[in-house]
Amino acid sequence: MTATTTGLDGDTLRMMLSALDDFVAGALPDSRLLELDHDDTCPEETVRAMCGDDLGVHLVFIPEEYGGLGGGAFDAYRVCERLARLDIGVATSVFATFLGSDPVLVGATPEQRKEWLGRIAEQGTMFAYGATEPEAGSDLGALTTTATPVETDGRVTGYRLTGRKQWISNGSIADVTTVLALAPGGPSWFLVEKGTPGFSAATPEDKHGIRLSNTAALFLDDVLVPAENLVGRVEGRGLIQAQQVFGYTRVMVAAFGLGGGWSALDRAIAYSADRVQGGTPLSAKRGYTHKLIVPHLVRLEAARAYLEQTAALIDAGQGSTADLNTAGAIAKYLATEAGNAAADAAIQAHGGYGYTRPYLVEKIRRDVRITTIYEGTSEILEMTIARDRWQQHLKTHGQYHRDAARALAGLPDECGAPAAALALDCLADVLEACRADRLTRHQHILLRLGELIAYAECAGALARRAADAMSETLPEKADRRFDAGTLAAVARVFAREATLKVAEDGLRWVTGAVPLPKPGPSIGGARPEPAAAGLAAALPLDRVRAAQAGLIADLDQIADAVYGREATPEVPS
Repeated sequence: MTATTTGLDGDTLRMMLSALDDFVAGALPDSRLLELDHDDTCPEETVRAMCGDDLGVHLVFIPEEYGGLGGGAFDAYRVCERLARLDIGVATSVFATFLGSDPVLVGATPEQRKEWLGRIAEQGTMFAYGATEPEAGSDLGALTTTATPVETDGRVTGYRLTGRKQWISNGSIADVTTVLALAPGGPSWFLVEKGTPGFSAATPEDKHGIRLSNTAALFLDDVLVPAENLVGRVEGRGLIQAQQVFGYTRVMVAAFGLGGGWSALDRAIAYSADRVQGGTPLSAKRGYTHKLIVPHLVRLEAARAYLEQTAALIDAGQGSTADLNTAGAIAKYLATEAGNAAADAAIQAHGGYGYTRPYLVEKIRRDVRITTIYEGTSEILEMTIARDRWQQHLKTHGQYHRDAARALAGLPDECGAPAAALALDCLADVLEACRADRLTRHQHILLRLGELIAYAECAGALARRAADAMSETLPEKADRRFDAGTLAAVARVFAREATLKVAEDGLRWVTGAVPLPKPGPSIGGARPEPAAAGLAAALPLDRVRAAQAGLIADLDQIADAVYGREATPEVPS
């Protein structure tokens, strides 16, 4: 995907989403999903039909010059969310082809792009992405798979690949796999076709979830590939090529978390509207909606705001690779954690029925769990976020997040901007306390900072999105599930949560890093006052707590909007 791609027009995107709904409704009704899940079977024919003339969903991800529709990051997010609402396993199979073709898209020669991307567009060729290894996990630099050059008359004419790949989506059904291997010049990508002698797949993994996707280990036993199958025809560019698309691919997996979470919540919303308990439907009970429904949709919509912001930056060609990698990490972290929590709450919202397979939320919960693991675990993302923003804090002498807070000053108060700005200011205080006491030497502190940064920055993104909705300036292709008034209430609720989390949790971890004093008389004078005391004085905790005023009224407003009703008094439990 080129940086300047703007993607599909709004009508084309809406037609694609509608066609996708119709196709999956016919090919994969709930009964069929449950059957395939029980049998642990990937519906390969259905996936190939989706990427064939029947639907052509794969064309969204291929540039127009190679026979595709030339969709951008925003289009990919909308399509991936819709796929995940239908089934995350099937969505993973479609995503695997795009991921597998990534090295070709960003690093291949023009001739290689024409051949291999053309195969996807014209023939629906399925790809797999062969990067992960059994011992290396997500560390692409710890490769053991090797690529040994084969020379003929002093010229390299091929490579022999030897090694093993693990957790490969589409592993045993892909027509072509891009394999990352260590060549003499460094890590490099190679295109390996199914059926090549020495190239084989293990029995598909027996997985906890996404059982409609094919996941298998791959074995490369002295596999000979022609030199023309070295992506880019130059060795040593593999890791750079992988890094170039992290921002983009993480947007897509973030959309999976968003789609899975909303799929589960929508089922819980429908169930609670019909389920009567004590003479009234569950949807009329605030104890139910304000715990199991509303907080989760709020976090999902906060993630959506950051996801849409990141996708728009990618399509506009703004931001360095490192900037977009961090933005993609924030979007994926919050969306997948929120989706996982929403699916868990949906089981609780169904009571005992939620724990049974026929209601499907049990399956969705198992499926969405993988989104916090693949394409970067939540812990790797926390580290990525914290390290980048820590460097920004140091480079700007503590002003990075204060500047972000000031940038919200012109937004309407009703879109949650004051509380979001307060969260960002508190975050700057927390980071400065960590600098003063060198607390980032503690790995867990660094991870927790990643979480706080994600919450604060997503609060700012959601405030901006709510303001755009109020001024009717949302992007044409943006999701519009909620009207401007409801979205503003959603933004206020999340901004309050982010403010409280950053201030209270930040103070907790900074204080928690202070060692207990040793018994007995002090030696060498009193210990300098730790940063925790200074942070407690610097944080405007009274303002943080005062910002929570109006929370219940906003939760009420959101619940009424979700269930399509006028404001109603609470029904006693």
